[in-house]
Amino acid sequence: MPQPSTKHFIDVLSGQRQAIPPMWMMRQAGRYLPEYREVRAKAGGFLDLCFNPELSAEVTLQPIRRFGFDAAIIFSDILVIPYALGREVRFEAGEGPRLDPLDDPAKVATLATRADFGKLEPVFEALKIVRGALDSKVALIGFCGAPWTVATYMVAGHGTPDQAPARMMAYRHPEAFSQIIDVLVDSSIEYLLAQLDAGADALQIFDTWAGVLPPAEFARWSVEPTRRIVEGVRAKVPDAKIIGFPRGAGAQLPGYVEATGVNAVSIDWTAEPDFIRERVQSKVAVQGNLDPLVLITGGAALDGAVDNVLANFAAGRLIFNLGHGIQPETPIAHVEQMIRRVRG
Repeated sequence: MPQPSTKHFIDVLSGQRQAIPPMWMMRQAGRYLPEYREVRAKAGGFLDLCFNPELSAEVTLQPIRRFGFDAAIIFSDILVIPYALGREVRFEAGEGPRLDPLDDPAKVATLATRADFGKLEPVFEALKIVRGALDSKVALIGFCGAPWTVATYMVAGHGTPDQAPARMMAYRHPEAFSQIIDVLVDSSIEYLLAQLDAGADALQIFDTWAGVLPPAEFARWSVEPTRRIVEGVRAKVPDAKIIGFPRGAGAQLPGYVEATGVNAVSIDWTAEPDFIRERVQSKVAVQGNLDPLVLITGGAALDGAVDNVLANFAAGRLIFNLGHGIQPETPIAHVEQMIRRVRG
């Protein structure tokens, strides 16, 4: 058995169940916190905040100071990889990210084959600052977007409801689409290794749009690139702790876990508990899966939902989290209510 660490979060990823599950929240550094909004206003644009090491570190630490979570996740964005690949990336108020679309093979041919990681040095510097400021019991998470999800934004140039532009391109021009995926796989490996080197204890791969893919395409465009990233990271750091989050994967989760080799899988709030316990949590730790909307609701509904997550998954290896990111309108008092309920 692995020896216990000082970090309960890492212990769960190492195979050791905790009586009180460690907890953090996706998007825990964000607009629901007044202290975040204050720093965000000072920073200017969103990418200005991501690439200011001192301010990025500050907003990463804010939810740890306020709530005492068991893990901090570095404040950044999944689209810093396209930025490092020389693509224009901008965030427009109320509209989300905008990129120059790679929507045909001729445009894909202009894609750089290697990222300029000098552009991402501020992210690594922020990780070092946070690592130095965190208590030894608190884990630090680095992350990247999965190649499929990042590619959906690169192809369309923006987010779409069902990511049809990327799905259509993958059908029409699979070789060109594979070229985008291959570049993202290689860049993500290097990016994640640099985050580990800068002080991250664990990594998460966000595949937010995995659930829109049919089974064969899910295997090709979500599972296989993630497997290659995990393999590439562990070729250099054999004991790297990695969480996968193929949002909406449902019945395809057992195959994802087996093929990718992740230490844990994050599940959304639609996951069927019996299936997850029997087919997924029996193999790896699970992370999740409170509905962010019930966190907004609060009261008895929130207590009941927290109790359900614990009843469903706390007998095994669990990292308590939301099923996706916390919403900006979430009351802070409800986050405090959730923490009290989890920790008893």
